[in-house]
Amino acid sequence: MEVDALPNAMAAMVLEEVARPLARRILKVPEAGPGQVLVRVKACGVCRTDLHVADGELPNPKLPLILGHEIVGEIVHLGSGVTDCAIGTRVGIPWLAWTCGICAYCSSGRENLCPQARFTGYQVDGGYAQFALADARYVFPIPGNYDWVHAAPLLCAGLIGYRSWKMAQPAEHLGMYGFGAAAHLLVQLAAQRGQKVYAFTRPGDTEAQRLAIELGAFWSGDSTAPAPKPLDAAIIFAPVGGLVPAALQAVRPGGTVVCAGIHMSDIPTFPYRLLWMERVVRSVANLTRADGEEFFRAIAQTPIVTKVHTYPLDDANRALEELKTGKVHGAAVLVVDRDP
Repeated sequence: MEVDALPNAMAAMVLEEVARPLARRILKVPEAGPGQVLVRVKACGVCRTDLHVADGELPNPKLPLILGHEIVGEIVHLGSGVTDCAIGTRVGIPWLAWTCGICAYCSSGRENLCPQARFTGYQVDGGYAQFALADARYVFPIPGNYDWVHAAPLLCAGLIGYRSWKMAQPAEHLGMYGFGAAAHLLVQLAAQRGQKVYAFTRPGDTEAQRLAIELGAFWSGDSTAPAPKPLDAAIIFAPVGGLVPAALQAVRPGGTVVCAGIHMSDIPTFPYRLLWMERVVRSVANLTRADGEEFFRAIAQTPIVTKVHTYPLDDANRALEELKTGKVHGAAVLVVDRDP
């Protein structure tokens, strides 16, 4: 697409004040600067992190702000100096938007910990809009076996979930606490590799428990229930600090509990005996580009199914509310452009 064929204005759902509903605004289509690509957004996943930003649980977001970091679309314009991307390429824009490239973390393959890192839909405008800018170095090609809507959750639920899953290895018996967008993808990946997954859901959420079994879980039940057998590792996707002691009690000696969220309520005190015997509690922060490249190679070879609930862009507030209240089983996705 030629630059002069682009519209001058775009619709966007904008966070103008934390803890307030998003406002629909008509904004100027941004221009790609040096090293950037302009992407026509086709779909954007609605992530729990978006809720944490909108509710003010993550500090100091850029305001006004366009939320959204599970962005898929096609490149429609290249900024100067971009040589590794082409107009018309299907790409995804993830949470990690930029890193400095020179600090000790970036230099040692841990760019996810870069102190200068910037994040999409937090410090950089995201995908609750018809167009989005991205640093060309931080976009991922989307496998052709996924359409726009079903590809969107892969950009965070998939990527961050994958990093969390890697940190929980090795594990024959793997617990997942909170069966939302990330867990419904990772249970498939784990089952494909012969792991037995134990899915712990909100108490009484029989629909989530049914979905877990359908997607390959060995067992599913309430998060208040004891694990049916000792776990080798557990991943906590729910932002509930009280699940940390529960997960520690469920894992065997030497086991690992991975806290996968960017925000969690306070962890209550618990007796040292739950941590003793070389159990480990660790967090996951962001992602690296290497994680993304590895993940997309893996699912190109053995695809996973994304279960989605779709909403038009203008219904972003409803999507956030239904995600918050547990009405979404699978992933919520804003459909921004329905063209193929």
